[in-house]
Amino acid sequence: DVSKETYVPHVIEPSIGVDRLMLAVLVSAYDQDEVSGEKRTVLRFNPKIAPIKAAVFPLVKNKPELMEKARSVYKKLTRRYNIEWDQSGAIGRRYRRMDEAGTPYCITVDFETLEDDTVTVRERDSTEQVRMPISELSAFLEKNIEGYDD
Repeated sequence: DVSKETYVPHVIEPSIGVDRLMLAVLVSAYDQDEVSGEKRTVLRFNPKIAPIKAAVFPLVKNKPELMEKARSVYKKLTRRYNIEWDQSGAIGRRYRRMDEAGTPYCITVDFETLEDDTVTVRERDSTEQVRMPISELSAFLEKNIEGYDD
């Protein structure tokens, strides 16, 4: 009353079933945080239930050899997982789009990939990036998504 603000309380109460489960999962996964002074919206799905397990990005789309290498990584991973392909916009914006979709890992194919067959893997929650050989990607995803270790 003193601040002249109004507040309308509300409760979403779906009946028992899939709707309730999905709402609970979305509400618990939704988060907003700040990275490098920038606010971001994130769906922090457990990797096991994330609808998109990873995304593959060519660093630039105007280099045919980079696109070809990125496509081969994408095709290799889509045999087992639901993988997203994104080549539009700045790399930071692509990361943000995948954060909002709840994608746990982003794989960037860059010019260094053409030299040494390594890619950059970015983890959604910590935003940490590591270089790793393409040959180790499948084992990495299997360990971090499914919890299996060779």
